[in-house]
Amino acid sequence: MTKSHSNEALLLKGALIPTAVVGAVGIAGATYLEGRAGLFGALLAQVVVLIYFALHILVSKISTNLDPVTTMSLAMFSYFAKFLALGAFLWLLGRFTSETLVDRRSFGICAVALTFAWLGGEIASFLKLKTHLPLPNEPKPGE
Repeated sequence: MTKSHSNEALLLKGALIPTAVVGAVGIAGATYLEGRAGLFGALLAQVVVLIYFALHILVSKISTNLDPVTTMSLAMFSYFAKFLALGAFLWLLGRFTSETLVDRRSFGICAVALTFAWLGGEIASFLKLKTHLPLPNEPKPGE
């Protein structure tokens, strides 16, 4: 890993690889088991999870040089905005699509599996970064 890449880019890359693998397996499995409705359910789950977590990394990149209070405010706003948008999306999905078009079980199982894959990849990437945060009372080297 070179210094030319930002931490967010490395986290994104580390999370996308396992998510893509799990997504491909989920799409293939859902399509095999449920047909076209399973395919649409698994594809929709992949889109939702990718957008949800990519927005998290985008907010992280935007707030890199902000003060802690602004960063926390931005993080809380983005969390609640994503939560409300996801709730509205799920309501719309249940209200305006039939189960013959989008299989709910395929959507749910794939969304949970993709979430675990994303978080696992992101955690593994973070541990590889070896980012050290300075402690407030820690003396600086050379003092």
